[in-house]
Amino acid sequence: MINSGSIQAGQPFLKILTQDQIYEIRRAAFDLMYSTGFKVLHAGARKMLKKAGAVVKGERVRVPEFIVKQCLATAPNGFTLYDRNGNRALEVEGRKSYYGTSTGSPRTKDARTGEIHPTTVEDIGIGARVADACEHIDWVMPMGSSQDVPSIAADLYEFEAVVTNTIKPIVFIGYSGRGTELVLEMAAEVAGGMDNLRQKPFLALYPEPISPLVQPEETIDRIFAAADHFIPQVPGPAVQMGATGPMTMAGVITLITAESLMCLVLAQLRQPGCPVCLSGNVQILNMSSGVFGVGYPEMSLGICAQAEVAQSFDLPTWGYAGCSDSKSVDAQAGLESGFSIITQALSGLNLIHDVGYLDQAMVCSPAQLVLGNEAIGMARKFMEGIRVDQETIARQVIDDIGPGGHFLAHGHTLAHCRNAVWNSRLLTREPYEKWQAKGEKDMAQRIQERLAQILDSHKVPPLDDRILAKIREIREAGAKELTA
Repeated sequence: MINSGSIQAGQPFLKILTQDQIYEIRRAAFDLMYSTGFKVLHAGARKMLKKAGAVVKGERVRVPEFIVKQCLATAPNGFTLYDRNGNRALEVEGRKSYYGTSTGSPRTKDARTGEIHPTTVEDIGIGARVADACEHIDWVMPMGSSQDVPSIAADLYEFEAVVTNTIKPIVFIGYSGRGTELVLEMAAEVAGGMDNLRQKPFLALYPEPISPLVQPEETIDRIFAAADHFIPQVPGPAVQMGATGPMTMAGVITLITAESLMCLVLAQLRQPGCPVCLSGNVQILNMSSGVFGVGYPEMSLGICAQAEVAQSFDLPTWGYAGCSDSKSVDAQAGLESGFSIITQALSGLNLIHDVGYLDQAMVCSPAQLVLGNEAIGMARKFMEGIRVDQETIARQVIDDIGPGGHFLAHGHTLAHCRNAVWNSRLLTREPYEKWQAKGEKDMAQRIQERLAQILDSHKVPPLDDRILAKIREIREAGAKELTA
């Protein structure tokens, strides 16, 4: 039967900006790139930009719109990330959303004891293993910034800890240009060579310029290192309202757009065709306390709007969800993380990071990651929308049962009962008496039990001993080089 008058499934959808508003932000970003320009602290990059037609005076570089548009024309509209075994994992394009862990915090909420302590390399390995076990966590960042190794070489230790504890795609933070190169060498050992890594990248780089409008030398070195091998990169300008950016959301989005476009220009001039997101972080600074926060609704509002600007360029986007300013895994943590997870799913952001943050991004918490995993599962069920066709409308089934009957024994019910309703691992749906008999456990206790189960039983397929030895060799030599 041909049924041209029906839509089988419609997906929920959120829109923040009008087309006219997107146009105004784009025009303002192009104008800032040329009229205001950037401080570029990399001599080679300034030379490259000048050759392309930019106006260079000392460290100040003004980039005309024609250069930006030439670079937009060579940037891919999306890219694929693979898992550690070379299997297609994430199609980073369109409105496909994938969730990843938090990263970069100096402290960790211990996975077993719940105590907060300085982050170690071991904590980062544990975070990666928990993420590997969470079915709705699609990719992994190092969960924290390790305090027990030299900071200049920490990216080498952190990548080793993550890649040995998950098969999922990785987004890594290089702490220097040379460190980025060494991480890519380690990744190439896992992939079976640099050519294989380029063809099937299982990692992406997260370079961060300094807002407002500064491109540091080490950030550009990292951009160039990834571009040289066509490794995807996700620029992360972080603009705080009223501090490193305007106090108005439209101004923050405009500044992020200009700074991210500059990262894209640097990457494309270095290596036309390398994959780059048009991405950044909307950050909220509490003006009464002077403390940055990650649980504000304005954060999601801004990041969703910035993504709409990126989507207007048909470029991949970056989100910021599953995090909380709470100090523990409590009702506030659930409220704030759940809100950001569903709103950013509705906006169709691509790579959505920071599931697992607590305490204004100062603490990475595997327990909060487990909670976020449940919230993502709930959001994904909602995002499936409603399938409408002959089977789901069920006219014949309703007619079969008729007035006053019930559907419990009908084959249609059996066919759909396992998938029609989302089943949670952690939420309690049982009668009060049964919950009471099981010990009256609240959500935090149930999360801790699930976390202990993962730590005790989840096994990640090990890398080959030869690959492990080579990774260790690169890490040891690289750390010695970087700390010399």
